[in-house]
Amino acid sequence: MQQIAVAIVNWNTRDLLRACLRSVLAEEPAEVVVADNGSQDGSVEMVRRELPSVEVIVSPENPGYGAASNRAISRCAAEYVVLLNSDTELRPGCLRALFGYLEAHPKAAVVGPRLLNPDGTLQASCFPFPTPLVPLMKRRTGRFGHDTSGPVPWVVGAALAIRRAAFDRLGGFDESYQMYFEEVDLCYRLRKAGWETHFTPDAEVVHVIGASTRQRRAEMLLRTRLSSLEFFRRHHRGIPLAVGLGVEHALTLGRLVRDGVRYCLAGSGGRRDQLKENLTVWWALLRSRSPSLARRHP
Repeated sequence: MQQIAVAIVNWNTRDLLRACLRSVLAEEPAEVVVADNGSQDGSVEMVRRELPSVEVIVSPENPGYGAASNRAISRCAAEYVVLLNSDTELRPGCLRALFGYLEAHPKAAVVGPRLLNPDGTLQASCFPFPTPLVPLMKRRTGRFGHDTSGPVPWVVGAALAIRRAAFDRLGGFDESYQMYFEEVDLCYRLRKAGWETHFTPDAEVVHVIGASTRQRRAEMLLRTRLSSLEFFRRHHRGIPLAVGLGVEHALTLGRLVRDGVRYCLAGSGGRRDQLKENLTVWWALLRSRSPSLARRHP
C-alpha cells in the first residue's frame, strides 16, 4: 500500500520486533522505519541482516518514546503513518482497514485499532481523559465499547494510525513526557485544535503488554506517576488541580505506609523485592521537585 507507512519504536525486544516487522511487511506498506532507542540485544543487527528493506534509526541513548516516535514519523513520506510498539503484530488486512478509515473520516487525526492479547482476548484501549479529581472517584477511568467504530477521547498508543497533516501541525508528540501519557496528551491537544480521535474494530493488532517497560519496572512506575502529574499541570488549573494534586499526595503517602508494612511482614523472595521497589518509587515521588513539573504552561 503506497499511501501508508509504518513506524516502530524498539528497545531491547529483538525477537518481538522480528515478528512485528514480518507481520508489517506482509501488508506491503509504502515504507517501514524502526527507531531503536539504544538496544543492546542485537535488535539493530537483526533488522539490517534479515530485513534490509527496513530503515533503522539508531539512538545511542534512549531519548524516550515521544522523541523516537517523532523521529521515525518524520522519516516517512506517506500521508498516513501507523505507529507501533515493537511488541505488536498486525492481523491480516489491518493496514488496508486503517487507510480506508482515515480516507472515509477526514476529521480523524488518530485512529486506534482493536488491540488483542496474545490469546485473542480483548485488550481495552479506549478511555476518557483523566482528570485531577479521578482519585476521588475510586481511580476508575471508565471504558468504551470496542465493537463499533467512532470518536473516542483517546486510544492506547501501542498502535495508532496517524494523519500526518494534523500530527505535524501540532508538532507531533510532546517529547518532554519521555514515557507514558504521550498519546493522551496528543489526543487532548488534537481535540482542542478541532481534530478527532477514533477507534475501529475493523483493524486488529495483537499486543504483548509491557515487553520493554517491564525490564525497568520501578523506573516505569515512577515515570507513570510523574507523567500523569505533568499532564494535569499542563491542562488543568485552579481548585480541581489543587485538590487533585493534594489527594494524589495523600494517596502516595498511603501507599508508602501500606507497602512499608507489607515489606516488614514479607519473607524473602520476589515479593519482598517488588515491595522494596515500590517503596523507592513512593519516596521518590514524594521528594520529587522536577523542573518539568514545577514550570507553568500556557
